[in-house]
Amino acid sequence: MAKYDYDLITIGAGSGGVRASRRASNKGKKVAIIENMRIGGTCVMRGCVPKKLLVIAGHFANDFEDAVGYGWAPTKPKFNWDNLITAKSKELDRLEGVYHKILKNAGVKEITGTGRLKDAHTVEVNGKLHTTQTILISTGGWPHLPNVPGIEHAITSNEALDLENLPNRIAIVGGGYIAVEFAGIFNALGSQVIEIIRAPQILRGFDDDIRNALAQEMENKGITILKNCQVASIEKTSNGLLISPSQGDPVEVDQILYATGRKPKTEQIGLEDVGIETNNKGAIVVDKFSRTSINNIYAIGDVTDRMNLTPVALAEGEAFART
Repeated sequence: MAKYDYDLITIGAGSGGVRASRRASNKGKKVAIIENMRIGGTCVMRGCVPKKLLVIAGHFANDFEDAVGYGWAPTKPKFNWDNLITAKSKELDRLEGVYHKILKNAGVKEITGTGRLKDAHTVEVNGKLHTTQTILISTGGWPHLPNVPGIEHAITSNEALDLENLPNRIAIVGGGYIAVEFAGIFNALGSQVIEIIRAPQILRGFDDDIRNALAQEMENKGITILKNCQVASIEKTSNGLLISPSQGDPVEVDQILYATGRKPKTEQIGLEDVGIETNNKGAIVVDKFSRTSINNIYAIGDVTDRMNLTPVALAEGEAFART
């Protein structure tokens, strides 16, 4: 009789977790993967893929304009946000189906729910206990919202990809690449965009020539960038949302999107119950083999806050399965 129900249980079915699970299963291990949202993780379901679809949609505005220089008659097609979001969602459904098929073909058992560690070899899901020789945590990251009065009225990149309507006026808080990308998307699709950054320039850490040139082009496109500025409070009014900045006059918008960073998704999975070490950012501390402070429990991807990129999570999942 087997000592455990599984050889490996993976908590989190994003890019890294799926790669590690199917590779381990292909090597003859009995594997289960636990997920409480959609299979595919941030990149496929709430990040890179849907965002790129919106970026491509935004580019068409320029393409129609440029076409006139190549002999096409001037035209101004009407954009429909609902059609774009419907098409985006259909594509995500297709991709999620691919992930389900990959796991099924590899022999990986899918368990729907939130996995919580009970001890070094036991994971609880929906009140049921599952035992395993090895545990892999790959729960990824989640958008972080600061403690600002009225922050409950704000959305993050997650909700921005599923808005029911295209906002006429939107404020985007943050100067990183996610904020800059969404500023470009909403501007291209017809929204009036204000970007609020606490630094003197967007894209801190990038090449200065690129930062300056891009900021100028964004302003040329009609995006207002409020520099050296922070949001003091957000108030819901009959006309929308009233933003009180740390300097200057209040700003009224229909939506406010925060893109001020992400944090490891380590809450409510029982790390403290089994003594897994985390750092001051809440990230799981691992060694060079992705092993946590518990010998048979590993962690990969954004939950470790090392290099938060999909190809890195995939490589870490591959390395975990091999070693």
